[in-house]
Amino acid sequence: MRYVGNHGLELHPDAAGATEAIAEFAQGLTGRWVIEDKGLSLSLHFREAKDEQKARVVLEQIAVEANDAGLDARWGRKVLEIRPRLHADKGTAVASLLATAGAKRALYAGDDTTDRDAFRALTSVELLSGIKIAVDSPEAPADLLSEADIVVDGAVELALHLSQLSLRRSA
Repeated sequence: MRYVGNHGLELHPDAAGATEAIAEFAQGLTGRWVIEDKGLSLSLHFREAKDEQKARVVLEQIAVEANDAGLDARWGRKVLEIRPRLHADKGTAVASLLATAGAKRALYAGDDTTDRDAFRALTSVELLSGIKIAVDSPEAPADLLSEADIVVDGAVELALHLSQLSLRRSA
């Protein structure tokens, strides 16, 4: 099994050189926000903030600083992600994995705005079948739900659908 994390950034040929800029930016945030450091990206969550509007104002300023530093600030579900400016996302990762595997069928499930890139990749590559599943929740982006072939009500329902696929395959 081959998998990719961190929006496919690790597949980019310039990924190793990008970690220094991310680390340097993270140092400047020390004491300003709790950072989830993923090496090639930083995640600044505000889901648990006492005042989400105030938190968002602080994060919007950090996003400007990231862009000024030559980084890419992207918003997700109650998170600001700081990434290097590399042409890499979940879509490029999906396309790369499919090409490497020679796959003709694919299924992708997601619940955030960045999963739309993967959905588009399934549409743009030549497949016999590409199924896009959106995992619904109160925070699910409407455009992700509208682009999906199937919408499931949460992770439990997704697991049920996947287990049914597994059972059909083994039968």
